[in-house]
Amino acid sequence: MKAMRPLLLAMIVVVLAAAGWLVTIATTRYGMATPVLPPSALVTMGVIAVLTLVMGIRVLRWRNGKKKTLLSPILAARTLILAQACAYAGAVLLGWHVGIVIEQLRIWTLRSDQGILWLALIMGGGGLVMTIVGLVVERFCRIPPEDMEGGTGLQDRRHGEAKGEGEYAYRGD
Repeated sequence: MKAMRPLLLAMIVVVLAAAGWLVTIATTRYGMATPVLPPSALVTMGVIAVLTLVMGIRVLRWRNGKKKTLLSPILAARTLILAQACAYAGAVLLGWHVGIVIEQLRIWTLRSDQGILWLALIMGGGGLVMTIVGLVVERFCRIPPEDMEGGTGLQDRRHGEAKGEGEYAYRGD
């Protein structure tokens, strides 16, 4: 599995911010409701972030040698996948709500009720927290660097094996 690239997450945020801004303009123009998530979604985002963090801490404890029992490789793989999904979902939610905030700031003086703006800011913050938790837990799942015996370096490594310097257990590309 390849590591996430923060640049890709930033591109997702920018593209979704543009999409959220355009959709908010269209819904405002046609008198429809602003497409912001309800407050109950914040609870779901929090549960996902906490679950991801708890699973990541379990992997980190095992990796650092704090636990005596063997860690299930399936659990470690699921934790990594959950961390990456959390980061991507957080980037999508952050970008979408940033687009809504940009449009709401543009019409700040025209509205007397700013509830949608605050809700979009809170949802964007929740997306940011999910992204950060996903990136941190993904780092927890990395294999620590290994010492190379006998001074052998890159020339002895076969294609498809982990490099040892912060890579996952198997990288098949």
